[in-house]
Order: sequence, then C-alpha cells, then structure tokens
Amino acid sequence: MIISSTDDPIELVIFDCDGVLLDSERLAVRVDAVVLAALGWELTEEEIVHRFVGRSHRDVTAQIEAHLGRTLPEDWDAEFKPLYDQAFADELTPVDGIEEALDAITLPTCVASSSSHRRLRSTLGQVGLYPRFEGRVFSASEVANGKPAPDLFLHAAATLGVEPARCLVVEDSRFGVAAARAAGMRSLGFAGGLTPPAWLEGPGTTVFTDMRELPALVASAG
Repeated sequence: MIISSTDDPIELVIFDCDGVLLDSERLAVRVDAVVLAALGWELTEEEIVHRFVGRSHRDVTAQIEAHLGRTLPEDWDAEFKPLYDQAFADELTPVDGIEEALDAITLPTCVASSSSHRRLRSTLGQVGLYPRFEGRVFSASEVANGKPAPDLFLHAAATLGVEPARCLVVEDSRFGVAAARAAGMRSLGFAGGLTPPAWLEGPGTTVFTDMRELPALVASAG
C-alpha cells in the first residue's frame, strides 16, 4: 500500500516509541505473558501483540478486567514493574537503523506514545535518544482516549501547531496506524518487529521493514 497522493507537504514526523524507536516490544511482550498468566489469563505472545501492542495502560487494564470479570486494584501492576525494568535494563536497545535514520531526517519530529512520561524518560534516556525529542514528547496519559482513537496524534499536532494533513506518523502497531488514519494523517507502518505487515496495511499507509528505508520514505511522502 502506497501513501495516497496529496498536495500537503509534510511538516512534522510523529514517532511512536516502543517498536519504532526502541526495540522494546519483544521484551515487553515476553514479560506481558508472565504477568497475564499470574493474573489468570494465559495468552500466547502473538495474541498479546494482536490485543495489546500499541494500547495505553488504561486500555489494557480495562481489557484485563473485562476478561477476568473483576476490578483490579489501582496499583495492580506495581509488583510486576520490576520485571519490565529488569528486562529493559538488561536488553533494551534502539531499533536497528533508527539512529542513522533520525540523523538523515531534517523535518521537525516528536514522539507520541502510549507509554507514560516516566517510562519514556527512562527508556529513551537509557539508549541516548531522549535528548533528540526533549520538549516534544507526548504520552497517552495527556488525552482522554488512547490509540486507536486519534486523540494523542491530534494533541501532538495541535501543540506543535501543525495541521493533521501535514503530519506523517511512524508506527509499528495496528492500533497506531488506525489512530493515524482516524486523525487524517498519513503513516508509515514499520513491520520489522513483532507486528505482521498485513496488520498495518490500509489507506494512507506505506508498510516497510527496514529503518534504513525511513529517510527516503519520509522524503517521498511529501
């Protein structure tokens, strides 16, 4: 699927974080399987990717509660945070090729992620990427509805003074590309991680598998 033609030039590139900037999804999903099993919901990693990758913590919690048929305590995840922290501390790296791609992209950029600001500062900071986006990092905690709703991308664009039609979103989840479409933004779907290419395909989206392709794709998008 090729990005639909438009007369609007791209003025802002909006990056998702996990799976796009950080090679973190494989780590998180591995821990997710352990956490969900402890709560009483056995899911394969593929099922976790399909249900949860790209969603906000609030939305994931709602789905877990719906499946379990009970309300979880407000701090239900506190006991599991050390598992994620340890996995990230031991194994987290940037997505292969993303640093070179960022060096080559001259348009303004920002991050719009389902992760919390605490997590974004920690993980992006750990791999040295946070300074590239400091002051232009947006979290789903700032909006009413997480992806696939368009709220987060529209919030980022409005804050930076760019019309949605002039934004290009780089995403790796089916919920993320759906949010971009709902926001009226073009998108690049990165299928070099856990998400199958077919889950990213759709109107206004170009699917790619190598971050080294990103600068050329951004340039050709407008």
